[in-house]
Amino acid sequence: MVKIDFLELAKQAQKIAEDKKGENVIIIDVTGQTAIANYFVIITAVSAPQINAISNEIEKSFKYDFGVPPVRREGSSAQTWKVLDFGGILIHIMHPDVRMRYNLEKIWQAYDNQPAEKVKSEKTANKAPRKTKRSVKKTAKKTSFKKKTGKTTVFKKTAKKK
Repeated sequence: MVKIDFLELAKQAQKIAEDKKGENVIIIDVTGQTAIANYFVIITAVSAPQINAISNEIEKSFKYDFGVPPVRREGSSAQTWKVLDFGGILIHIMHPDVRMRYNLEKIWQAYDNQPAEKVKSEKTANKAPRKTKRSVKKTAKKTSFKKKTGKTTVFKKTAKKK
C-alpha cells in the first residue's frame, strides 16, 4: 500500500486554486489537534462558478494524477461553501462572506492556544483579501432580532419601513 503525502496534496490543491484565481489560499497543519485530518486547505472564491471550478479541478487532479479519490464531498448544492475530504486533508472552498463569518483559521488557533501553522505560497503572501460590495449591501438592508424560546433561537426578519 502506498503512503499518501498529505502535505504534498495540500500544496497541489493550493497550486490548483491559485491557477483558478482562488484568493487567500492557506494550508493549516492540524496534525495532533484533530483525528479528522492532518491539513486544512482554506480557499476563498468569489462566485459559485469559481467554487465549482476549483473543486472540480482539485478532484480531477487528485484522482487521476495521485490516485486519491475524495472520501466525502459536502456542499454539492451550496453556492457559498464546498468541502472536499480526502482522508488526511480537508479542502474548504468558501465565498468571502462565509469565510469571514466562520473564520476557521481563528478556531484552530484558539484550540491550540498557539498560532496554527500556516503555509502560504509566494503568490498569496502579499495579496490582500478582496472585499465585495454585495456583503455591504446585505448588511445595510437586513435588520433582524433574536428571540430565545427554550433551547431554540429564532431569527426573524423585520420589514423595511419606507
